[in-house]
Amino acid sequence: MVLSLGVIGIAALVVYFLAIPHDDHAPDVKRVDYRVELLTARRAASYPVAAPEGLPSTWKATSVRFQGANSDRWHLGFQTPDGQYVQVEQSRQKRAEFIDQASQGGTATKRNERIGGRTWTRYSGGRYDALVLQDTPGSTTVVAGTGSFEDLTAMASALKLE
Repeated sequence: MVLSLGVIGIAALVVYFLAIPHDDHAPDVKRVDYRVELLTARRAASYPVAAPEGLPSTWKATSVRFQGANSDRWHLGFQTPDGQYVQVEQSRQKRAEFIDQASQGGTATKRNERIGGRTWTRYSGGRYDALVLQDTPGSTTVVAGTGSFEDLTAMASALKLE
C-alpha cells in the first residue's frame, strides 16, 4: 500500500511539473491600430475627437471604439510602459453622468492643472483616477485609469483635438 501511494505521488508530481503551466507573468496585451476608427470618429462625431500624438512607442494602444448612437462616445485605451491602464474617453452625454462612468465613481478634487494650454480637473476616489477637461467644444474629455497622475498628465498633454 505504501509503494502504491509512492507511485501515485510521483505520477502527481510529474503531471504537476509537466502538464500544468506555471507562468506567473501577465499575458502580453495585443497592440491595436486605431487609425481607421479615429478617422471614422473624426468624420462622424459632432465634436473635435481627441487622440494622442507623439507618445513614446512604449505606450501600447489596447482598445478602441466609437459609438455614434445617442452620445457620440469615443474610447481609446492604452497600456503604459509600466503596465498600467490609461484611457481617453469623450462624449456628448450628460457631463456628470459621463464623468462618473469614465472615472468609475471618481469625485472632483479642488486641484486643477494647466496642461497643453487647457485647464483639467483632477478626480479621485473611484476605481480610476482621472483628469477631466470640460471646455472641449460640444463634449467632455476624460483621461482616466490605474496609471499615476504623471501617466494621466502625459496622455492629456499628448492629446490633439481634430
